[in-house]
Amino acid sequence: MPSTDPGPGPDHALADAASRLRDEGASLRARIVQMQEDMRVVIESSRDSNADDEHDPEGQTIAFERSQLAAMTNQARAHLRDVDAALERLADGTYGVCEVCGQPIPAGRLEARPTARTCVQHVRPSAP
Repeated sequence: MPSTDPGPGPDHALADAASRLRDEGASLRARIVQMQEDMRVVIESSRDSNADDEHDPEGQTIAFERSQLAAMTNQARAHLRDVDAALERLADGTYGVCEVCGQPIPAGRLEARPTARTCVQHVRPSAP
């Protein structure tokens, strides 16, 4: 059953969404820079060691830390792409319109998930 909740609505709602998305984008950019610096520090500190990851008692911990930082950085970059895409949709007037059916995305969904591209009916399940 389709939702009766209208899409993003008046200009003030769109301005609020734009402000939230810009703030989130700035926060993500800062977080990515910090994680890149953290990765540089981890790599530099492991270079100072003569042991390799396999034989160094701390090697597995360092490898795990690098892996975690890389995964978190990639996740932040993906979310930043979503935020930037939402800002583009705001600029071109398609924000709040389902990319599948062309119907308005309910305002509640956009409030909870400002980067939403589809209405709830057309959300694709996440990969396992």
